[in-house]
Amino acid sequence: MSDEHQKLYGQLCDHARRTALVASIAEILGWDERTQLPPAGGDYRAEQSTYLAGEVHRRWTDPRFGELIEKLLQTPLAADPGSGSAVVLRRLKRQRDKRMKLPQTLVEELARTAVLGQQAWEEARKRNDFPRFQPLLEKMIELKRQQAAALGYPERPYDALLDDFEPEERTANVARVLSGLREALVPLVAAIQASPRRPNSEILKRAYPQAAQAAFGRAAAEAIGFDFRRGRLDVTAHPFTAGLGPHDCRITTRYDEHAFNQAFFGTMHESGHGLYEQGLPTEDYGLPLGESISLGIHESQSRWWENFVGRSRAFWQHFFPLAQRQFPEALQDVSADDFYFAVNDVRPSLIRIEADEATYNLHILIRFELELALLEDGLKVADLPGAWNEKYRQTLDVTPPRDADGVLQDVHWSAGLVGYFPTYSLGNLYAAQFFVQARTDLGDLDAQFARGEFRPLLEWLREKIHRCGQRRTASELIQDVTGKPLSHEPLMEHLRTKFTPLYGL
Repeated sequence: MSDEHQKLYGQLCDHARRTALVASIAEILGWDERTQLPPAGGDYRAEQSTYLAGEVHRRWTDPRFGELIEKLLQTPLAADPGSGSAVVLRRLKRQRDKRMKLPQTLVEELARTAVLGQQAWEEARKRNDFPRFQPLLEKMIELKRQQAAALGYPERPYDALLDDFEPEERTANVARVLSGLREALVPLVAAIQASPRRPNSEILKRAYPQAAQAAFGRAAAEAIGFDFRRGRLDVTAHPFTAGLGPHDCRITTRYDEHAFNQAFFGTMHESGHGLYEQGLPTEDYGLPLGESISLGIHESQSRWWENFVGRSRAFWQHFFPLAQRQFPEALQDVSADDFYFAVNDVRPSLIRIEADEATYNLHILIRFELELALLEDGLKVADLPGAWNEKYRQTLDVTPPRDADGVLQDVHWSAGLVGYFPTYSLGNLYAAQFFVQARTDLGDLDAQFARGEFRPLLEWLREKIHRCGQRRTASELIQDVTGKPLSHEPLMEHLRTKFTPLYGL
């Protein structure tokens, strides 16, 4: 490598890092908007976010940045496809090529509408008032259609939006994977519902003081490895994780003093996202080598800690005595077995983020189908509440009594995150397949969990997934780590193994 090439590569990386710095400031404003912003501050926050989105876009589309990429792609820095420099050049080019297709005005209007949309959604949800949110959602869907048209797509418009979250994935393949999962999942859920065995779910609706929940959730997050020197936990209307810098990861949850699962497993879920953010190579922050692979892989980490660890019997062998001490009035007459059964209650429900492992993916299928209909098949936003309720009746045999428990429960569409929902199910599939390999590599994980030992599992994730950055695509990573392409079978085997003895199937 010549000194000149090294100098140019340094300039390229510096530009990318400074672009990430501006984007991180926008992320801070986004975190503040969803946790601290007073209601009257929304309009000006929209202008702030719009300005920063425009600045980020200008930096991505800077002609000099493009020239550096193209010139360096012709040098020895790109010769070995597996080298760090080749990965950086390849990924930056892909992102820049997409950015070049988007008009500056569209990027800025998407940013402005996302802030105003989230503000309108939160108020509409509080008031159970979908018409209050409808105009902004109509505008957002139209903007997403414009985005898909500007980007172009290999088969259908949804491909362009899905690619933002799951690079190089296709709608047709996601539909195929989710269809196979549905075919295997529906009979299992039906068998569970037909079982006479039911847990005492009343246990989880007893009084769990918020302060005690916060302390217990934080202790669990620390136990699995979340570093509070580099992160924090806050309260929000809809839980999320924000990576604001190489040593600044914010996780959030929400509390209900008569719903233990909501905050605890929400905290475990977001801690999983946080562990991935904290495990990325800090020295490469702002470059593809220091960024997550995809939202599907990100979701695999959150679902991993929430479900495969947090809802396991071995986990509660360690944590249930601690829970009894933290919540003596609620749990003094409860056995560990009864509590474990309660946190693994399977029943059709209205709220996605509170759904059990077995029915969760049915919630995702509903959203995936509705997104496609909104974007491509002419479903009007005004008709969305009715379409939502009908899908829930058909798929889960439940009907939301009000829109706040139905079409208004998720923040994603208000923020323009169309194409995001399928990554939740992809994350479940990735997590199950990774977990099988972790058991093979690490031995008796249950014994480790029962002793409160989670470090070996976290280090396995650090080595196999976190430190890879974007060296591989999601499909390449699952093949490299497990030796097999993605399949729904490991997830179904996990669900059958867990729920067969619980429900006597």
